[in-house]
Amino acid sequence: MGDGRHALDWAEAYAYDLVILDVILPGLDGFVTCSALRNKGFSAAILMLTALDNVQDRITGLDRGADDYLAKPFSMDELRARVRALGRRRLEERAPRIQVGDLELDPATLGVWRAARQIHLTAREFALLELLARHPGQIFPRDRLIDALWNADFAAESNIVEVYIRSLRRKVDEGRRDGLIETVRGSGYRLRAIGAA
Repeated sequence: MGDGRHALDWAEAYAYDLVILDVILPGLDGFVTCSALRNKGFSAAILMLTALDNVQDRITGLDRGADDYLAKPFSMDELRARVRALGRRRLEERAPRIQVGDLELDPATLGVWRAARQIHLTAREFALLELLARHPGQIFPRDRLIDALWNADFAAESNIVEVYIRSLRRKVDEGRRDGLIETVRGSGYRLRAIGAA
């Protein structure tokens, strides 16, 4: 992201599960950035990764809102293990169900219901719908969806997002005038924010 101010902008624009944040950043340093993220209600995991490795620096990072602190030099295996651990912790903290209007999702079972009608989705369809449902009203550009749910193997010209959005609309909004999945022309896709819980 380059610097702390960009980190704050990106955190408002996109949904992240985990942020790896260096302390030594131009502009706002990592400590200030971490505090600002938490003050804005940013709830994703934050792992501070930095050359500042004395005890007081670690205490400062954790007190400012970091979930973990790893000093350089570090082992890539340890970094991966810490990321996995933070991911498990966040999964345990998730609300058991997500509700947006009459749409309900159960991440534990991949169950989906709309107005009590069960909807059968593939795992990837569920992941896309869950991402949108956890952030109702937020617009997700197609590139962001590809980054979050697929990988770099999908070229920019791929229509994979459109295919999955069309499939979700058919299953979730079938026969209804009040479609939940919206296309925002020139920007991306979002789930209409209706009584999200």
